[in-house]
Amino acid sequence: MQFETISETQISKTKQLFTVHSPLIHCMTNDVVQTFTANILLAIGCSPAMVIEPEEAEQFAAIADGVLINVGTLTSDRQSAMRLAVYSARHAQKPWVLDPVAVGTLQFRTQFCRELLKLNPTAIRGNASEIMALAGSSQGGRGVDSLNTPNDALPAAQALAREVNTMIVISGEVDYVTDGHRTIAITGGHPIMTRVVGTGCGLSAAVTAACALPGDRLLNIANTCAIMKQAGEIAKRNCRGTGSFIPEFLDALSQ
Repeated sequence: MQFETISETQISKTKQLFTVHSPLIHCMTNDVVQTFTANILLAIGCSPAMVIEPEEAEQFAAIADGVLINVGTLTSDRQSAMRLAVYSARHAQKPWVLDPVAVGTLQFRTQFCRELLKLNPTAIRGNASEIMALAGSSQGGRGVDSLNTPNDALPAAQALAREVNTMIVISGEVDYVTDGHRTIAITGGHPIMTRVVGTGCGLSAAVTAACALPGDRLLNIANTCAIMKQAGEIAKRNCRGTGSFIPEFLDALSQ
């Protein structure tokens, strides 16, 4: 299979776009990762906001440059707020991204995410098992833990991307970014990134920011995945373990 490649020049260009445009990202994300997600966005030059009240979420989605829907700690109230925010973002022609946390494992969130698929997310970011479950080709992983590899999920991701007219990021040892026709593979990172809470959710927020940048959207998303992996590599070299990894990771992103 032929994959497009990215270069350090392209990655640097995306970094500069974040700094110049500083997109305002409306993060409707889970309770566990809000602070880390906000700090990741700030480190790459973006502005985060967490607005979850249904009436405010609907209003703010039209103001923001992009909306992240992360169903990690989904409740009925949050479901209503997220639905309104997506409708508002679509009406305002703003990009929105779905992070289908633990889809396939739990029925409530699985039904909701499949409902949202009909509203054509700009992008979807998940691990291999989540993407396969969303596409209907598996039953999901073990909660947030993937039981499949990105290679396993790639055919399903490509088919789903074509069906829904979206871009899909499968994160893992290798990240794949595809619109169903073009596919970019991004290597790097470090396994320690799976041992701290929030790197995947933070990546989803960064992908949302990438969707708000001008230029080749697929390429900007892939470059953003590369930025996160590079920061993980640098942080691992400098940290003593998972506790010191997070500040080193944020330092690496900001530098």
